Parts: sequence; C-alpha cells; structure tokens
Amino acid sequence: MTDRLVKEKLPRHLAIIMDGNGRWAEKRFMGRIIGHQKGSEAVRAIVRASREIGISYLTLFAFSSENWSRPAVEIEALMALLKEYLQGELRELLDNNIRLLAIGELNRLPKDVFQTLQETIKQTGKGNAMTLTLALSYGGRDDILQAVRRIVLAFQNRDLSLEEIDETLFSKYLWTAELPEPDLLIRTSGEMRISNFFLWQLAYTEIYVTPTLWPDFNKEELMQALLHYQARERRFGLTGEQIKCRDR
Repeated sequence: MTDRLVKEKLPRHLAIIMDGNGRWAEKRFMGRIIGHQKGSEAVRAIVRASREIGISYLTLFAFSSENWSRPAVEIEALMALLKEYLQGELRELLDNNIRLLAIGELNRLPKDVFQTLQETIKQTGKGNAMTLTLALSYGGRDDILQAVRRIVLAFQNRDLSLEEIDETLFSKYLWTAELPEPDLLIRTSGEMRISNFFLWQLAYTEIYVTPTLWPDFNKEELMQALLHYQARERRFGLTGEQIKCRDR
C-alpha cells in the first residue's frame, strides 16, 4: 500500500488524537491500564511508520489538561507509561534521527517524568529527519490564553504595538510556534469532536475520523488515512477553479 502514496502529497504535519484505550480494554473485560499499555505499543508502531513514510512532523495528543481529573491510579499509571516510553524509545529516536518536542503545561507533570522528558528532548535535539511532538497536559484553550497573556505583557512592556498583532504574530506565541500548522488530523475511536485540541491550529486542517480504537490503529490504518487525505482537494477558502488556475 505504501507504493500508492504520492510523496509530494504527504502531509507535512500529521496530528493524531489517540482515543479509545479505555474502551478497547473494557470490550475485552480488562482494566483500563491494560488498554493504555496497548496504546503505548501503538504509539511505537505509528512513530516508526510515520518516519518510514516520510512525515516531517508528527504530533500526538497524549494527555489533555482535562485528563488530570481522571482517577489518581489511572493518572499514576499514565505517567509511569510515559516515563517508560521515553526511556525505552530514546535509542530508536536517536538511531532514526527523530527530534522530540513537548507542548502543554509541562510543569504539572511529576518531577521525575518532567526530568526524563527534558533529558530526552535535549538528547534528541539534533534530529532532523522527523519532529515528534507530544502534547502533554495540553488544552487548546490554555494554549490560546497563555499566548494572550504573553502578548498583553509584551504590549505593556512596549515590546510590540497593536499594529503588529496579527495571525502570524499570534501564532508565534502559541506553544506550537516551532511547528507548521497540521495538514491532517486523525482521530481514532469514531468520536466526532476535537476535544480542545489545537483550536487555533486546525483552521484549515483536513480531518479524518476512524472508528478504530487507538490500540488497534496500525500502519495499514495510517496508510488508509493518508490515501484518503491525498484524494482531497485542499482549497483554503478558494474555489476549485481558482486552485486549478493556481496550479497550472
């Protein structure tokens, strides 16, 4: 199926809302933590597949700001899995020239997890084949609010004027300032919502929803999503005729 992909039409930035770990486990009469463990295995497979396919930026919505409201035992398990993933995947990230980034309210992470995350980011900093971004303790509204606060502060300090504030400047104050806007968003589990993810960044992102639960999402599923994306016409507010004239 890989040979059906057009390299020039691959999304530069692919973002994924990884949903369905708990339901995957419940369907099998297992504890939710088992579902998260299986979900972690899916992360490894999709990161590897994205690198092989040639995706430049991959962002995974791993833990939302709302997820802090979950039972303490589940949060503890998720944090342990995150630390285990970072430690276990460091060598593969380095060997495959993958740079790791993280966005969100990272100061809310447990100290040992935060330190492991920062160390992994530092060690992979020279990777230039793909940028893997983990959205951790992330919320789209939080992202916008912190950007507004920083812009207001800069204005108060006379570091910028009202006339300078436009979409381009605002984007530079978001946690995603280092990333291009997503071309494709994949959401697993069939839920038809974006769950407070990338509220600013998804303005013209193509969205693909699959009923597949995240632990079952594999390379073949990823290929289907990419092929579906490549069959679309991205117009960015223009008409189809305008797009054709532009591309001639």
